Amino acid sequence: MERNDKEKILEIENVTKYYGSGAVVTKALDGISFDVEKGEFTAIMGASGSGKSTLLNVISTIDRVSCGEIRVEGRRLTGMRENDLSAFRRDRLGFIFQEYNLLDTLTIGENIVLPLHLKKLPPQESAGELKRVAQALGVADQLDKFPRELSGGQRQRAACARALIANPALILGDEPTGALDSANARNLMETFQMMNRSLGSTILMVTHDALMGSYADRVLFLKDGKIWSEIHRGDRGRQEMYREIWSVSAALGGETDVS
Repeated sequence: MERNDKEKILEIENVTKYYGSGAVVTKALDGISFDVEKGEFTAIMGASGSGKSTLLNVISTIDRVSCGEIRVEGRRLTGMRENDLSAFRRDRLGFIFQEYNLLDTLTIGENIVLPLHLKKLPPQESAGELKRVAQALGVADQLDKFPRELSGGQRQRAACARALIANPALILGDEPTGALDSANARNLMETFQMMNRSLGSTILMVTHDALMGSYADRVLFLKDGKIWSEIHRGDRGRQEMYREIWSVSAALGGETDVS
């Protein structure tokens, strides 16, 4: 499959990550290289300890690589100063976490618009962006409520709106369906697909669940800190994609959920 005719949003080159020191050193990532193109929805899968969470942490700039290069929109993140990293994380990356990470003391609208307040966007412009994303994500009628008043699925939709509002280059999902029941998990993945296909969002999601991975356009499988396999959707439907993920996961072994 040709993949060199589109803009590369994320470039990972020979990324290695060590933890520990002296005689007790763990190689969590071992020379990983791949790209994510603009408008692509990519899932990272693998058993516990495969390196998928570490990979997300170094891409999100929460952690530093031991060696290798990471670029987002052509900008080199490795070696960037902490102040610059914080601004970059705020302005160009969107995050959707397993536990929502909404602030209980703020309304849903205040939670969603928080990234724009941190950027010191004028209130009128922020209000316009809030209306846009709230309508797109179906939470426009919940903006005055507090997180505790919403279901888990509704809270994740609000988290998606918060991730979208600053128009990030890349949205990172960390097991975003992990705290949801199966119905809400499917609804969230349909929301991800809408964000990707209708709004043009570029999404990189870590998941252990084969069914959730089947919503992505591409799945990278990690094992022992390396890319072990890769599959693309192509013309396949979601059920066929799921069966192939199930097959690869079974061959991979470990704790990937293929139920």
